[in-house]
Amino acid sequence: MTSNFAWSQPASVSGTLGAVGSDTMAGLVLRWGEALSARYPDINLQFQAGGSASAPTALVAGTTRLGPMSRPMSEAERQQFIDRYGYPPLELRVAQDALVVVVHRHNPLDTLTLQQVDAIFSTSLACGAPQPIRRWSTLMTATDWPYGQIAPHGRNLASGTYGLFQEKALCNGEFRRDISEHLGSSAVIAAVGESFNAIGYAGYNHLNSMVRALRLVDEHGTAIAPDERSIQQGNYPLSRDLYLYVNLPPSESLPPVEQAFLSLIFSDAGQQIVKAAGFVPLPKRLRDAQRQRL
Repeated sequence: MTSNFAWSQPASVSGTLGAVGSDTMAGLVLRWGEALSARYPDINLQFQAGGSASAPTALVAGTTRLGPMSRPMSEAERQQFIDRYGYPPLELRVAQDALVVVVHRHNPLDTLTLQQVDAIFSTSLACGAPQPIRRWSTLMTATDWPYGQIAPHGRNLASGTYGLFQEKALCNGEFRRDISEHLGSSAVIAAVGESFNAIGYAGYNHLNSMVRALRLVDEHGTAIAPDERSIQQGNYPLSRDLYLYVNLPPSESLPPVEQAFLSLIFSDAGQQIVKAAGFVPLPKRLRDAQRQRL
């Protein structure tokens, strides 16, 4: 693995590598940490997965230098950082992902428009649907299964997945209040996989055989399935980037521990870990662009 690191690193690096942020990215960050420790045994990773919303708070407070987020930092969060330090946080894309809408594996539903997704999960209908969708019979004929009320599942407010789904799938509208909220995408997948009448949204990397990800209709009327190709190309309507925000003062260099971590992330080995964790590796052009930012 060490031969695949993109940047030359000292023979020995030691210290504590701290990070606070996305629970969606927790498994990925820990895998990177394990790979880094395999090369540098004296590096200790301490990661607190409090959700993407916890990353800007920790960065502003100075309790961490690294903040993984599964959504872009908001303008308000960015401004709080600038007000504290006098310069913006460094934004790095580290992997690609998608939000997927899932149903029980035996559910015959195959495709939804974004208007239908909004009508299922929201009350405000900001994407333009004529009325809410609350029953399966609205989406399928009476002879189809399932029957009765649609049981929606999603993430909690602290999650970047929650915020991004609200922005992209609900057109910044309001979630319906009876959604069953879960702390992680894996819990959403488990809940939908156990209930015939359930539907939910979660991160692409959590897909398993208990559920099916629906195709979503893009702006051209084409139904797109979430897969590595459609996510990398940005064709799947709910594609997203995963970010690492860094407190790096202008004209200064990161400490050796953080340098080694970022070297791993953008190396071939680091992006192989991205794929092994169920996410989508960065195309080479994006990886090179992130290196240039450093």
